[in-house]
Parts: sequence; C-alpha cells; structure tokens
Amino acid sequence: METNEKRKRVGRPRRMLRLIPDARYAIGVHIGIGIFRIAVTNLFAEIVSSRMVNFDLGTTPEEVLSSIAKNIEGTIEESGVDHDRVIGIGLGASGLVNYVTGVNVLAPRLGWKDVPIQSLLEAKLNYPVCVDNNVRSMALGEAFFGAGRGVGSLAFVYGRVGVGAGFVVGGQVFRGSGAGAGEIGHTIMVPQNGELCSCGNRGCLETLISEPVLVKQAGLLAEKNPHGLLAQYLNAENDSGLMERIFKAAREGDQEVRSLIEDQACYLGIALANLVNMLNPELILLGGMFAQGHDLIIPVAEARMREAAFAGLGDDVQIAATDFGWRAGVIGASSLALTSFFYQQVGEI
Repeated sequence: METNEKRKRVGRPRRMLRLIPDARYAIGVHIGIGIFRIAVTNLFAEIVSSRMVNFDLGTTPEEVLSSIAKNIEGTIEESGVDHDRVIGIGLGASGLVNYVTGVNVLAPRLGWKDVPIQSLLEAKLNYPVCVDNNVRSMALGEAFFGAGRGVGSLAFVYGRVGVGAGFVVGGQVFRGSGAGAGEIGHTIMVPQNGELCSCGNRGCLETLISEPVLVKQAGLLAEKNPHGLLAQYLNAENDSGLMERIFKAAREGDQEVRSLIEDQACYLGIALANLVNMLNPELILLGGMFAQGHDLIIPVAEARMREAAFAGLGDDVQIAATDFGWRAGVIGASSLALTSFFYQQVGEI
C-alpha cells in the first residue's frame, strides 16, 4: 500500500510561476475637461511613458479624438515599447458612458453627446479599445493596483470641475442598469433656491464643492480683503495653480478661506453619508481636489459622514486620499484595458 508521502511525490515537481510585468503593455487615456493624459503602462499598471495635452473646449470630439490617436502613437514611440506588445487601449471619459458600446452618451461640461469613442479610435489605431466613465476607471485602478487591493467594496470619489464616483464590488465595477451609477455630483443637496448646475437642475453637490465653486468663492474673499494672505497668494506670479494657492493660504493661517473649505467639506461629508447608507463600502478613496487638499477636507468630511450615516454604518468605513495623485486617471484607464484584454473580462453588475 502506498504511503501518503509517496502519493505526494507523484507527478511533475511544482514550479513557482511569476508574471513578467514588461511582457505586455497597455495604453491608458484619461479625458478631462479641456485636458487629456496618455500613459503606456506595464502589466502592473506602472507608467513607462506619459504625456499631457490641453485642448480648447470648442474643439469638436472628432478633432480631440484625432489628437488622442496621434499622441498615443507618439507616446508609444517615446516609450520604446514594441507595438506588438501593446494589448489594447483603455479610455476613461467624462460624463455618462455606455461601457458596452463605447459611446460617450453625455458629457455636459465638454458639450459632447453620443460620441462613439470606441469605434472612432479603433478606426484610427490598430488596437482594441474599451471605454468607461473616467471615475469608474479610477476606482478599478485602485481596486486592482492601488489601496483597494483585497478590499471587498470600494468607492472612489473624485472632484475637479465636477464631482463623480466609481464603485467596485467583489472585484467588479458597478455601473447600474443605465451605466449611470456614480453621478454623486448631481445628488441634489439644496432642493430650494440652489445654484444652477450644468446638468440643468439646481442645488447639486458640485454647485457646492468643486474647483470652480471654490475658486469663485475664494476670489470674492480676496476682493473683500485685498491685503490678506489669500489675496497675496492669488495675485502672486508663480507656477502654482489656483487650487494650490488657495490651499496654501488656508494652511498658512488665512482663517476665512479655511472656514470656506471646511464649510464645503461638510457638504461632501453629507454626500458621503448618503453613499454609505446606500452602498456601505469598506473603503472610500478621494481623488482630484479632495486629495490635493486632503489635510483640510478629509477630517471635516469624515467627521460629518460618521455623524450623519445611519445607525453607525460609517464608523468602520475607512476614508483616505488616493496615493496615485494625477496618475489616477491614466492608471485607471490602463486598468480598464488590462482587465478587459489580459487579466479577465470585466462583467456587469
């Protein structure tokens, strides 16, 4: 009779397998408001080469996509990567995106409607293309290659010109029945006499906390106190962006602008409490301006979220800023290509 020891030895010796990260590459494209970024990444979504291009908001979608196609080719050339090793292109687009058809259904701030991004790019480039909402792509990137690895449910909330969210549950992106899940920026926070939003409604979250709102309100504060710290920073001629100057003034003692930021962070906290009540994620990651001003925004938003969430649901939810910074968009878009064309087929929930 064979012993257990002998049975264990039957068959070929086991081998340790290791993925070679530079065996294949993916292209990630992030379209923002008046800007797009392109990156070539390896199989671990590590950036090999990247570039950023600004475009005028009056440019037609076809012209923007032609420029993207040209710059994809240029970025690949710069990277030194063999074209045959590129598995495909993932693109994160602003607004409502149909993941199945690759159509940008509506991007109000770009003025785009029913733009067939996937088919237009595939006609220009010899690679398969997949398209999704840019913040959903960021959430996917965090789930597979960032702080969300090993987390069962993740929400990524991004704020710049607008505010959006992406959800990954059980390793898959939650898109909703109409591919509109995550439009947290259009949650109505002030139903009566709220500010007009780009979507046509009034009192949406992004009319209360977003870059244009904060820049406008900070400008008014600076006008009221032209000799104050905020006014000095806003009028200074340097390479820092307006948001960085505003956050710097708050960090260095301008109490008025600090109070303004904290008031806006309270609205974000209420929106996060509503998100927790509906989805109850394990982890909420914040990107864009929320990550840029994380030390000013997150403590206030987190406290308000925990206070407002139902029955203590927010007590165990972790909130943190993304570590990816500006790379979140292209890493997310690249992750879309990697999961679609290499690791797995990303399914619908």
